[in-house]
This record gives sequence, structure tokens and C-alpha cells, in this order.
Amino acid sequence: MEIIVLLKQVPATESLITVAGDGTSIKTDDLKWVINPYDEFAVEEALKIKKAHGGTVTILSAGSDKAVDAIRTALAMGADKGILINDPLVMDCDALGVARILSAAIQSNPFDLIIAGMRAVDDDNYQVAPAVAEFLKIPHISMVIKEDISDGKIICQRTVEGGTITVEAGFPVLFTTQRGLNEPRYASLPGIMKAKKKPLEKKSLADIGLSPAELGKPKITILSMSPPPERKAGKMIEGEDAVEMAKKLVKALKDEAKVL
Repeated sequence: MEIIVLLKQVPATESLITVAGDGTSIKTDDLKWVINPYDEFAVEEALKIKKAHGGTVTILSAGSDKAVDAIRTALAMGADKGILINDPLVMDCDALGVARILSAAIQSNPFDLIIAGMRAVDDDNYQVAPAVAEFLKIPHISMVIKEDISDGKIICQRTVEGGTITVEAGFPVLFTTQRGLNEPRYASLPGIMKAKKKPLEKKSLADIGLSPAELGKPKITILSMSPPPERKAGKMIEGEDAVEMAKKLVKALKDEAKVL
């Protein structure tokens, strides 16, 4: 089973995000960068499938030189090799452009299965993985919380509003991961040491046969960024007992918050 995991490096969720001076990007100098949490599920599931069915796990990412650290972390978890598409044009791409780059890189690599996080916690647009499947003309199953491979097909349970549905597809196929699918492992010290010797290729757009004209211009342009408005301080309801506090709460909700 030849498995490709699509991986993105994102700011750690506990990072303090501030808008850069240009007003259209964020300050990155002091940010801590990590594997996108949903992509961690993808790496873990790929390793479990490899253990059960054999094969190799390739990590594929598009980004700056910093993304090497995220790929190395996935290699330390147990993946076999990594590929980073590192080109100046990558940094200006929207979701569709990134998907076009990743799909072009995949076409020169044999694969049976592609796994990706259902979304990245920075852009939060859910678009890259489905677009990759569309460019490759393969089936796509989203938000998977359980999968089983047998008899040359994959059966997935995916979340939908109010429940789950079961979907079956043949190979090759792409699926995206949802919380509940697994519990990602930590990279062990031996794994970290082994990861330093595992192959990690850096490629440009020319290396994957994609010209700037074929990539095209972004269809989405960020006009401005601003932090969310500050929340008002909370109000503590005090009283001699629960009955008095409940009365004061109802009065505040009716007269001040005007939600009753």
C-alpha cells in the first residue's frame, strides 16, 4: 500500500497571533510552528494502515524551508520519506493553487491512498484536499472517523450533521481525517534520531513539471486583516443564596443583555 499524507505546517494554537505592518498578513518571527493537528491524525492513520497492509508512507508538503521541521516530525513518528515543494510562488498561493501544486507533485509518485486533515487550523477553508482529489480525478471521502480496508476497497464512516454515514470506495482514493479517528503518537527519541537519516527531497515547481502559467494567479486576495473585537468583561452575579442569584440573573438577562 503506497500512502501519501498531505501535511501543512501551521502556527501552534496557543500562539499569540498579531497582524503584520502590511495589514494583510500576520507576524511570524516569534511564532511556534507545528504540524496541523488534523494532519497528525492523517499521519497516525497512515502508519496504522502501513502496519496492517505493508507499503510506505510519504509525507508531502508545500511551503517554506521551515516546513522541513514538520516533515521531520512526521518522519520521526514513523513515516518513510518526505517531499517539500519549496518555491517562492508557493507562498502567494490560495487553496486552489496549493492543491494544484500538490496534485502535480503526486502524479510523479505511485500511490494507492492519500490521507489529509479535513482542514488546516490557520486558513480553516476545507478546500485543499478535495481539490487535490478533483485534480487527480479520484474519489474523495471527507471527515472520516473510522476506516477499514479489505478486498481491494476501503469502507469509511464519516460524520454528517446529526450522525454518521458509511461510504465505500475503490483505490486510488483520498480521505480526510476527523477528530475521533485515532490518537496520534508522540515521536520517540529513537524515532527522532532515525528521522535525520530518512530521505527528504526539496523540489521546485519546475521539478514537478508545473509552470507559473499552469499554476495561475490566486483567485482569492486578502484585502485586510484585523484582530477580533475585544470581549466585554464578564459580570459576576452575587447574592445570599441560589434563589436570589437566579432572580438577579434573570433580571440582568432581561434588562441588560435583552435576551429574554
